[in-house]
Formats: sequence, C-alpha cells, structure tokens
Amino acid sequence: MESMGGLRRTHNLNELTAANINEEVTLMGWVLRRRDHGGVIFVDLRDRNGITQVVFNPENNKEVHAKAHDLRSEWVLAVRGKVMHRPEGMTNTKLQTGEIEIMVEELRILNTSPTPPFPLDEETEVSENLRLKYRYLDLRRPAMAKNLILRHKASHAIRNYLDTNNFLEIETPMLTRSTPEGARDYLVPSRVNAGKFYALPQSPQLFKQLLMVSGMDRYYQIVKCFRDEDLRADRQPEFTQIDMELSFVEEEEIYQIAEGMIKNLFKTTLDKDIETPLRRMTHAEAMMRFGTDKPDTRFGLELIDLVDIVKDCGFKVFASVVKKGGLVKSINAKGCAHLSRKNIDDLTEYVAQFGAKGLAWVKMKAEGEWQSPIAKFFSDEERSRMTETLNAEEGDLLFFVADTPRVVHHALSELRLELARMLGLIKAGTFDLLWITDFPLLEYDETEKRYTAVHHPFTAPHADDLDLMESDPGKVRSRAYDMVLNGTEIGGGSIRIHQKSVQEKAFKALGISAEEADDKFNFLLQALEQGAPPHGGIAFGLDRLMMILAGRDSIRDVIAFPKTQKATCLLTEAPSSVARKQLTELYLRPDWKD
Repeated sequence: MESMGGLRRTHNLNELTAANINEEVTLMGWVLRRRDHGGVIFVDLRDRNGITQVVFNPENNKEVHAKAHDLRSEWVLAVRGKVMHRPEGMTNTKLQTGEIEIMVEELRILNTSPTPPFPLDEETEVSENLRLKYRYLDLRRPAMAKNLILRHKASHAIRNYLDTNNFLEIETPMLTRSTPEGARDYLVPSRVNAGKFYALPQSPQLFKQLLMVSGMDRYYQIVKCFRDEDLRADRQPEFTQIDMELSFVEEEEIYQIAEGMIKNLFKTTLDKDIETPLRRMTHAEAMMRFGTDKPDTRFGLELIDLVDIVKDCGFKVFASVVKKGGLVKSINAKGCAHLSRKNIDDLTEYVAQFGAKGLAWVKMKAEGEWQSPIAKFFSDEERSRMTETLNAEEGDLLFFVADTPRVVHHALSELRLELARMLGLIKAGTFDLLWITDFPLLEYDETEKRYTAVHHPFTAPHADDLDLMESDPGKVRSRAYDMVLNGTEIGGGSIRIHQKSVQEKAFKALGISAEEADDKFNFLLQALEQGAPPHGGIAFGLDRLMMILAGRDSIRDVIAFPKTQKATCLLTEAPSSVARKQLTELYLRPDWKD
C-alpha cells in the first residue's frame, strides 16, 4: 500500500462532465469494476456521489498500466490524470459522468481488500442479516448511500424550516426518570446512587412541556428515543423523532406549522408539491369507514355497517353478534367475483390472524342473484337492502365479518389492504396525507381492568367533555391529532394539559393514585402551578418518513446502523455480556453460570 503522496482530491466521482475536457484532475475512491479490453484496463471508480470511468492505457504510461493489472474490487485508489471524451459510441447515458473518462497518469493504491462477502452492485439481492453484519460494506452500495444522503437533506430542510419559523433547537436529557406509562423503558443502573436506575427517554415529552413553562415558547429537536418493545419492519428499539412544542397555540396553528414543514420536506427531497391544507377526518369517521385510525385513502374498499339490516335476520351468526353489542360490516370488492374459492379461502386464513372467526362472502350474479353459502339465511328484502347499501352489482364480491368492534375493524382494515395489493389498486409514487382528529382520551384495558391513555397521560381533554372525566371517562374526547401518510402514522401530537387540577383529574381517571402521581410526577405538577402557558406540540417519526420518501419497505434501509427485529446489532454483536466486575460496581447480582 502507498500513501497519498501529496495528492489532493479535486473532484468527487459524480462531478466531471464534458465541460472539464483536458483538465488534469485527481480522484479517489473504491474500485467497483475492473475490465481488461485488449490491454487497455478500464476501472469504474466509485464514491458516495457516483461513478467515474478511469482508463489505464500502456501507450500513455506503461508503469501505471502494469500496476493496474493487480487491481481488484473494493481496493482504494488515488488517480491523477486528464479528462477526455469517451470514444464515439461509448457514452453511458445512465451516468452523470457518462460522456467522459480519465486517462490515468499516476496511480496510488491506498489500500487493498479481500473479495467482499456480497457484490456491491445496486441490483444484487443479498440477505438482510449478511448486509447488517457487514453494514459498512452495505452502505457503499449506491442505493444505500442514496438513502443516507436523502436523510441528510431531509434533516437539513427540517432545521432550516423550523429556524425560519422562530423555533429554538434545545437538547433534553438522555438519562432521565422511569415513567413506564406505555412501552417498556430501557433502564440504566446508577453506580453513584446504589440500587437506583435511570431510564432512556421514550420521548422528550415532559422536558419539552417544562421548556414551555420556562418561556422557551417554540422548541424543537431531532432526537433519539428508546422503547423496549416488540419490533416490526417500521420499528426499532432506538428511533429518531422530529420533536416540537409551542406555547400560546391551539390546534390550527400546529396544523399550519406541521403542514408547512412536510410541504417543504417533500419539495426539497423529492421536488414534489403537496397540497395544503390537508384533509381532516375524525377518529370516529376513520374507524367507521376504514376500521383503523391510520387509513390508507389512496383507494376505496370502505367498510359498510350492516347492523340495522341484519340484527333480526335468519343468519344466527350475524344476529347473535348484534344482540351482544357487536358489529357486522362488509367490503365490496368491485369486479372481483372472478376470484376462485381458493383465493377466498386464502383470504379467510389471512383475516383469521387478526382475530376474525370467519369470512362470509357473496358473489353477485346477474339480476341481483347471490351466489353464497349464506344466501339462504336472508329474506328477499334483507338481500335487497344489503345489495343497495353496498352498491353491489353483477361481478362484485362481498366480504363480511361479524364480531366485536375491535375484531371487525382490525380484520376488515387488514383485508382491504391485502385486496388493494392483490388487485394493484395503489398507484406507485402517490402520496396521500390527512389529519386524524378527536381521538378518544382513554381506552379500557380488559387485561389490566383500568383505563389507559390512547396517546399519553398529558393530553388535554375536550373542554366540552371535562365533566365526563369522572362519570364516564370512556366518552371523553382528546385534543389529539395524527398525521397519516399512505396508511402510516408519521406524526402525532396534542394540546397538553396546562393546569394542575386537570392533570390530577387525568391521573385519577387512569387509576394513578394521588400518592403515585406525587411520587412519579411531582416535578410536573409543581411546574403546572408556576404559570404554565397553554401549549401543544407534535412529533414526527423521521425513520418512517424517510422509509416512505425513499420508497423502501423497512426503516432499517434508511438508518445507518440499525438493529434486527430481535433488537440485536449483527455488526458489533450487541447486546453482549459484560465482566462480573462491571456488574458488581453497579450493585447488580446476576445468576452467574461460569
């Protein structure tokens, strides 16, 4: 290997064009490909920006050409040479630098490399575990490098936008108090304070509210957060939030600020215009029409309620569910009567994983005739009313689920997504944004036999519903809102409780005693007494946003060093065991197995 020998890079590998012909340049990067064409050696040199073809010709420099014979993929090079036109007919229109090549006069081999464990061509499919183990190589792949560059541009655009809107970027602590109302905390034992623990923050929620009490009336932070929860393709144990909080505001001003940021983000990163203001839909309407509080509204297949029609029908499955307070809803898959019985059986198995005990179906034939195992259980009038309500026509396929509201909504919301995938109903490259508003403040947890917060315990209730906090807490609406993009929640927030008396009522409704509230949240309750202004905010998931903007299916593809679905790092083999001495210093006593 050689040193750089005083050479200094003059251009990146996506920069040179025909305007640079005859210039002497110095380039540095990795060998992507090496080709020997009748003695002349061509190398595609790559860096994070792109590719430039460099040429080693024996007629130009025999010594340099001889060295080039040894070059292999992923060797690190510095080359000095002259920018030349590519020969006629050899232009590569797929490359920014496709008109030119570099005739090399000096070559320095800065480092060698063994054959990589997988090809670094963009088109090559590689197992994710192998990619994560050699993540530093995976990030050399053009598609992955592009994702990180896009993420950088997005973060830069966000900071610029919030700065121009008078926000202050303020850091909040990473070591804080455990407040396990929601997901599990990651705990950090304290060496200095024996037997006590810090927690890594699930969000900066309490600190940003305290900043509002402090008079820092527009705060933001692009911040790491931590949740010890089961993982999916769009979740990580550590994730990044675009977090903000504002004083003296109500919902409308927060909507305006958030929409402006998203509009600017799409324009900066994708050069795509987003129409604002965004559509709004209440939580109740979203559940009624789509069965979910994060509906994908790029296609139809809406849920239709049939309770009034089937409550006294002869089909006992439907009638008995209604009598128990359940729901019967349907989806009309327009023009899908051609689906085979196997297709329907596969869909039945699919919805079973979401709790559905069955999936009834009807194929619409000519003149309103029903083809279905359940057709005989309904009167002519009931079939006629359902046909009209569902706008069912010849060639349609109707699906029905009857169960508790939770199961019906979950199963049919997932069914409509699966049907959209099967039928190709979602146009690539489309982005549909909307607000979901008026969430319930609380929901009843059957396992714990108490109410839990739908968002978090610091969300303000609707003023009109305040009297219901004690008498009927399940009916209290919150001043919470989510922004949904293509069926994914990308941001959520609320107007916060800014009065101590209201916060104490919220704790009581959640089954948090006055003693427990004083133990865990005394600092917040004290702050709310000290002239806390009305305030609210929102947090966006940067990882999820980038996944959608980059057109990827997993947030791991837009994070430099992500964890697996088992919360492990295959690169560093974390988490790992630590020495007994370290644990002893932290006053921990594990069951050692030597």
